[in-house]
Amino acid sequence: MPKLILPDGSRVELPEGEPVGGALEPGAIAARVDGELRDLSFVPEADVEVEPVEAGSDDGLHVLRHSTAHVMAQAVCDLFPGTMYAIGPAVQDGFYYDLQLPRPVSSDDLLDIEVRMREIVAADQPFVREEVERSEALQRLAGQDFKREIIEQLGEQEGEVASGDTVTLYRNSEWVDLCLGPHVPSTARLGTFKLTSLAGAYWRGDEKRPQLTRIYGTAWATQEDLDDYLHRLEEAERRDHRKLGRQLDLFSNPEELGPGLWVWHPRGGIFRKELEDYVRNLHLDRGYDLVVTPHIARSVLWETSGHLAKFAENMYPPMHDEQGDYYVKPMNCPFHVLIYKSQTRSYRDLPMRLSELGTIYRHERLGTLHGLLRIRGGTQDDSHIICTPDQLVEEILKVFDLTLEIHSTFGFGDPVVNLSTLPGQTIVDEAMAARATEALTNALDRSGLAYTVAEGEGAFYGPKVDFHFKDAIGRLWQLTTVQCDFALPERFDMEYTGEDNQRHRPVMVHRAILGTLERFSAVLIEHYAGAFPLWLSPEQIRFVPVADRHLEHCEQLAARARETGLRPFVDASKESVGKKIRAAQLMKAPYTLVVGDRDIEAGTYTVRDRDGNETPGLVFDDVVAALAEEARSRRLEQTRFGS
Repeated sequence: MPKLILPDGSRVELPEGEPVGGALEPGAIAARVDGELRDLSFVPEADVEVEPVEAGSDDGLHVLRHSTAHVMAQAVCDLFPGTMYAIGPAVQDGFYYDLQLPRPVSSDDLLDIEVRMREIVAADQPFVREEVERSEALQRLAGQDFKREIIEQLGEQEGEVASGDTVTLYRNSEWVDLCLGPHVPSTARLGTFKLTSLAGAYWRGDEKRPQLTRIYGTAWATQEDLDDYLHRLEEAERRDHRKLGRQLDLFSNPEELGPGLWVWHPRGGIFRKELEDYVRNLHLDRGYDLVVTPHIARSVLWETSGHLAKFAENMYPPMHDEQGDYYVKPMNCPFHVLIYKSQTRSYRDLPMRLSELGTIYRHERLGTLHGLLRIRGGTQDDSHIICTPDQLVEEILKVFDLTLEIHSTFGFGDPVVNLSTLPGQTIVDEAMAARATEALTNALDRSGLAYTVAEGEGAFYGPKVDFHFKDAIGRLWQLTTVQCDFALPERFDMEYTGEDNQRHRPVMVHRAILGTLERFSAVLIEHYAGAFPLWLSPEQIRFVPVADRHLEHCEQLAARARETGLRPFVDASKESVGKKIRAAQLMKAPYTLVVGDRDIEAGTYTVRDRDGNETPGLVFDDVVAALAEEARSRRLEQTRFGS
C-alpha cells in the first residue's frame, strides 16, 4: 500500500486504489502531491509527499476560481443553447471565460447566469477527470470549434492538456471541457462568487479572428472575503485613471490618433514635467549620463540586436526608402550600444551609465490595450549600464538602491521581488545565461531582499529581476525591471581595453525603474486617487474670489505665490462661491483660498486643504512659504496649519 507523507512528517497508509483525498482533512479541496497540484481523486502508485490545499490558500483560491469558471460556462451553455466556449482561466482575484454567444448579452443577463450557477452548485455535481484519445475528445466536443482547434494544435509540450494522442477532459453532469485541472471534488465545494463585468475579446488575442464575449467573475472562500474584494473593486472603479484623467484634464486619446496612443494636455504636461525632472536630476546625481536617440533606425540595427528575429510581432511594419527598410524602435538599448561604440573605450571609462527618457513603440494587439497601462507608444525611463564583469554585481546593487529610493518617494515600499530565468525564445547561450543568473542571484543575496524565482519569465536577451509594489488599495504592480545581458555585447562586438592592454568584452545591465512614464502615471493616478502630492500637482493653490471685485486681489496673491515657485490658479468664472469650491474639490486642488472683503480688510486668509480642513487667520506669506517647503521636500503629507 502506498504511504502518504504529510507536512508534519507523519505517514498514512493508503489502501491500494484509494485517492489521496480519503486520507486528508475535510477542509481540503485539492492537494499538492510531490509538489504538483492535484485533484483529491488522484490515486498514487507509490509513496508520495502530500500537502492538503484549503480553499483560503493561494492554491485553493486558484482551484476555486478555475472550477467556478467551468460552472459559469456550463450555466451559460444551459441558458444560451448554441454557445461555443473558448478558454476560461483563473486570474488574479477572479476568473473569466471567453464565449461565442448566439445573441448579445448585457449586465442584466449576469444575474440570470449567477442564478443558474447556484442551481449547479446545489446539485453537487462531481468534477470527473478523464484521459481519452484525441479522436474521442474531438468527437465529444463536436460543435465546439474553439476547443477542437486547441485539440488539433496541441503538441507534445509538457504541461499541455494532451500528451501524444491522449487528451485530458473534465466533466460535471453532461457538460465537458478540455482542461488540465485540478478542480474541487464537486460543485457543492465552490465558495462564494459573483459575476462582475462583460468585455470583448478576440480569439487568440488576434483582431483578425472572431470576437468573443468575455465574462469576468470573482470567487472566494468566504462571504467576508468576497465582500472585502467587492469593496476594493468599487474603490478601484473610483480610482480608474481613465476616468480621473478626463476629470483632471490630464490626457486624452482622440480617435484620430488610433488606439493605444495618447496626448497630454497642459495640466498633464506639468505633471509629466515634474516626474521627468525628478528622474533626470536623480540620475545625474547618481553618475548617469543623459543621451537622446532617434525614433527609427535601419533594419540592420534590429537584425544585429536580434529584435527582428525574436520580437518582430511586437514591431511595426517597416518603412522603405532608397537606403532600405526602417523600423520605429521597440526598445532603446541598441542605440545606447552605438553610443558606446562611437569611440574606443578603456576600462577607465567603465562603468558607463547611459540614461534616456526614450519613446518606444510596440504593436500591441487591440484586445490587450488598456488606457495608459497597455499602450502602443510610451516614454521609458531607460538606462543601460556598460561595465566590466568584475563591476557587474556592484552596479546591480546600486540599481536596487536607486529603485527603492525612487519608489519610496511615491509612497511605495516592501517590494515583492522575482528573479526571472531565461525564456524559451532567447538569443543567449547556456553559458551566458548561467553567468547572468549568477550575477543577479549574488546581487539579490547581498541586498537582503526576499525574492522568488519565476522560471522562464526573463527577457529574450537575458534573465531579469522584477520589483512589484502594492498601491493604496493593495493591488500589486510590476514597476521595475533589471536585466543582465551578455548577448548584445557579443552581437555588437563591444570591447574595452583592460589594464592588461588586451581587448575584453563588457557586460550590459538594462534597467527601467518606472517603466513607461505613461503606465507609471496611470499607477500613480490610481494610487493617489488623483489627489497628488503637492510637488506633482498641476495646480498647487487655487484662489476663489467671492465676487468680481475680489478678482484683482486674487491675481495679485497668485503672482506672489508664483514668485515662490508655486503653481497657482485663479477661478475667474462667474459661478457661485459654492460651485467654485466644488470645482476645486473635483480638480483635487491641494489648497484653496476663498477671498472676500473681510479677508482683504484683515490681511489674513482661511486656507482649505483637500480633506476639507479649514484654518482661518493665516498670513499669506507664511502660507506660501509652508507650501513651497512642502513641494521642495516632495513630502507625501499635506501641511497642517495651526497644529
